[in-house]
Amino acid sequence: MMIGATGASGALVGDVRIVLIAMSYLLIKHCAADFLLQTENQRRTKGDYGAMGGITHAATHILLTAPVFLILPDIGLGAVCALLAGEFVVHYHLDWAKEQVVRRNAWTSKDTPFWWALGVDQLGHG
Repeated sequence: MMIGATGASGALVGDVRIVLIAMSYLLIKHCAADFLLQTENQRRTKGDYGAMGGITHAATHILLTAPVFLILPDIGLGAVCALLAGEFVVHYHLDWAKEQVVRRNAWTSKDTPFWWALGVDQLGHG
């Protein structure tokens, strides 16, 4: 059966496109928030639990995530707020945990395990 642009299969193609657009947006957003927009203070202090750097870094992520809900089917404001709050909590704690491991082992960008930690951190954010 060939997938066309009309009927049930057309709706499926439309849904797949929306998901791909949303995922593309979120990947670009993540790159921007984690690398292009992250300040030196955020990078330096996100391993200090409760420090404003980690809080503002996680907040940047949720502020940039929010627009994705404009292209997704309406799930209600409560669900959107819950998802954004969840992203904030998960992102904040993944960054904090990665920083704890890196600091406790005194790894720097010259150490292979530093890059392993960064890679696992980024996978977790995905």
